[in-house]
Amino acid sequence: MTVRRDFKEPGRGRPDLVIGREELVTAARDQLARGGSVLLHGPAGIGKSTVLRALAADYGDPARTVLRCSATESESHLPFLALADLFGLVLDEISDKLPLAQRTALESALTGRGESTLQRDGLALRLAVLSALRALAAEGPVLLVADDMQWLDSASAELLGFAARRLGDTPVQLLCAVRTEGQEYDRHLRASPPDTLAVRLNPLSRAQVSALLDHRGYTDLPRSTVREIHRTSGGNPLFALELGRALGENPTPPRPGEPLPVPTSLRALVLSRIDMLSAEARRTLLVASAGARPTLALLHAAGRENAEAETAQAAELGLLATEPDGPAVRFAHPLISAALYAEAPVQERRAAHAALSTAASDPIERARNLALATIGTDPEVAARLAEAAALARDRGAPSVAASLGLLAARHTPQDGSPAPDERRLQAAEDAITAGEVDLARDIAREVLTRATVPAERIRAWEVVIEAAGQALGDVDAVFPQALADAGDDPRLLALVHYRLGWRKLIVEGDFAETRREAAHAAELAARGGDRRTELMARSFQAHTETLMGHPDAPATIKRAMREPQDPYVACHHNGVGAARFRWLLMSDQLPEARSTITALLREVRRRGMVESEVHFQRFLAETELRSGHCGRALDLARESLRLARDSGIGLGASAMLASLAEASGGDVDRALALAGEAARRAEEDGDQMYLSRALAATGHAQLVSGDPAGAVAALRRVRELEQGLGITDPARGRWQGDLAEALVRVGEPGEAQDVIDVTREHALRLGRESVLAVLDRSEALVRAADGDLEAALARLTSVQDRLAKLGYGLEEARAAFALARLRTGRPGPTSYDEAARLFRRCRALPWLRQVEAAASAAAAAGTAGPAAAAAGSVAAPAQDALEGLASMERQVAALVMEGATNREIAARLFISVKTVEATLTRVYRKLGIRSRVDIVRLAAGRHAK
Repeated sequence: MTVRRDFKEPGRGRPDLVIGREELVTAARDQLARGGSVLLHGPAGIGKSTVLRALAADYGDPARTVLRCSATESESHLPFLALADLFGLVLDEISDKLPLAQRTALESALTGRGESTLQRDGLALRLAVLSALRALAAEGPVLLVADDMQWLDSASAELLGFAARRLGDTPVQLLCAVRTEGQEYDRHLRASPPDTLAVRLNPLSRAQVSALLDHRGYTDLPRSTVREIHRTSGGNPLFALELGRALGENPTPPRPGEPLPVPTSLRALVLSRIDMLSAEARRTLLVASAGARPTLALLHAAGRENAEAETAQAAELGLLATEPDGPAVRFAHPLISAALYAEAPVQERRAAHAALSTAASDPIERARNLALATIGTDPEVAARLAEAAALARDRGAPSVAASLGLLAARHTPQDGSPAPDERRLQAAEDAITAGEVDLARDIAREVLTRATVPAERIRAWEVVIEAAGQALGDVDAVFPQALADAGDDPRLLALVHYRLGWRKLIVEGDFAETRREAAHAAELAARGGDRRTELMARSFQAHTETLMGHPDAPATIKRAMREPQDPYVACHHNGVGAARFRWLLMSDQLPEARSTITALLREVRRRGMVESEVHFQRFLAETELRSGHCGRALDLARESLRLARDSGIGLGASAMLASLAEASGGDVDRALALAGEAARRAEEDGDQMYLSRALAATGHAQLVSGDPAGAVAALRRVRELEQGLGITDPARGRWQGDLAEALVRVGEPGEAQDVIDVTREHALRLGRESVLAVLDRSEALVRAADGDLEAALARLTSVQDRLAKLGYGLEEARAAFALARLRTGRPGPTSYDEAARLFRRCRALPWLRQVEAAASAAAAAGTAGPAAAAAGSVAAPAQDALEGLASMERQVAALVMEGATNREIAARLFISVKTVEATLTRVYRKLGIRSRVDIVRLAAGRHAK
């Protein structure tokens, strides 16, 4: 029997639940699956009811009885109300199973007939609730679901706590949610079963708030606005959605620098105690809400003489956070500040800003407040704002610079010099640097509606193209217009041809044309005297030549590094520093590559260049991964992906690298999911370059997961893509060794050797020593598959030493692992301990698990022979019968002859159980037999029946 009681609001589906709640929901589900209870807690609006509904939907069906209640504050004074919600509909079913005294007490409490109080019927009522739950549980599992437990009437709360503490092994589970601040959930936990898991719902990150807003249909909000929603809401999903709704309904967006409009619903929620403040205290708090970093000293300077007493009064009411030793005046929640500001009349806001424009010590803060206190255009105010924007830019705060630049444009007269649109374009470029591409694009599009000067139009087109990111196919129509606007001016043409080069690379995948466009742009820029564009174009040319394996790449890099240099280009992710880093990394100079990218990352962080930071964080992760520092690489890759999701920049590339890091040092399933995400993004953007990288990551993760057939399918596609693109340098993606190894595992050593031979030719030409060593490792596996085990062992021993000297720790460990597998069953140590030691040093957990599985399988099989590594030495009659099989088929059959199970075969050959099963099916068909028993008979020298 299932009893259902509706919650206060209907469930609106479950998509919101997965946004930012995956780990805690998984923990709660696991707890419920084990038969335990769960207590969800957190502040108002944090999403407890949403999670509660979803968990109840998951675990309500298996329960025979579901008892529900949802309390409200207005009804919390009514005794036994929650008890009536829970047991009212099942009273008839259980009443005759209770002792008379208990039944009488419970019926009196639930129906209101007769006087029932805890004081008079305390013990009988307590035992009645416990007996009722036991009676229901005797017929099948019981799930008790209670929302908003903080409003439970005290009598019901006491009775439920008494029963919960005494249920023992009775199959009754509690799923409850309670509103708490901080960690104040102890008393509710004490009233729960002893095995209850307390799960706190924390605020959402900026990326999660963005996903939530998108899900609810608020998809047109600029990232700068989403960032402000996240800051104002404090990551609270209810507050964020209400702010998003208010913005969607407000036809006039807030002015730059102003707080968001706060809807009436939230104002009432957070300002319920504001009326208790004196008028002067409210004015003091308004000044604090208008300031960026309010302190008592600032409030005094702004004319608030009694700031100490007035802020103390606000702190007592819970409006301000108390910090006895700190000078800052901090609101208890950012929404309080925003709501207080939104509630104030416009004249009072301007007065607060006017006071702060002279009181603030920071010139940027003074200029911002002066702008918000000024109505209409004012050349002096505009000039001060432009100076403040330049100062913010120098401080590495381009987002602040963009906001100040827009304020400067707003206050600049139409005939001013510089003109308003010139200041808007500078703000757009600052927004690009800060990673606020939506804002930048909107500014540039607005300027293009009225700009007539070619230089301004090209500058705006550049912002539009830059804002498109990797999806350059989406702005195809821009390029002809930009060329027409550039006319025959070499400076302007250089800018357009530089962007055309990127389009050739990303959309068309034509490296030869890309190289020509980049070189042409550099020549045009040199003719026009534009050193910055010339350096950017030369760096782009060097990058392209490096990927192509072009012999001119080193010379082009040196040319791009000639003086005079431009500090911006030197640290840009497409600049000369990045081009040099790529060359160092591909040339096996790992220590120098690491120091180069670390310095670049430090500089772009100082400058606030968000897009470059995303890329350089990923580059550093890749360097650490190649060096065999898998734990460090995983941390960096995850941070890069978090920053990419937060900013909306480089998502595909960051997901690709995070996949490689997860496959090496984290979770293989996560690696597969991230690789799939990267491939989807690349295909959506029409980005051929990163599609090949994403598919290579997919193939690598499949190989690590024990699915060589899947790896072969993905990596064959990579080979076709890169052949079409003209990428010949194998150090770019380093997928060739994985493809060769996967081909050996699926029984295609001939194709594996072809891959090795073609790749080796390019690696020899370019001097890629680490690639050559990995190819030799793969070739050793081919030799082993062909039965030449001694040659394979000798080559692997050499490869391991070479990779160690080059500093490729993970590849060294993989060579040691391959060596151990080939030595299985031979006299002497198998070296699994050595492989485990090397993988442990790298913190390569997925690989370490494989070593442990292989070592266990070898021990279980008694290391009967080296058949796990090659076709093996089996009885002569059996060997004759296996001659017609492919290499992988011979290996699998040989292990069956030794008595290995399918799972043991999969572990020893590093393939999936499904692959073992499919291989055995082919073996049966080729040998004309029906089962594993027939293979064992072959091993004994008997004919199969």
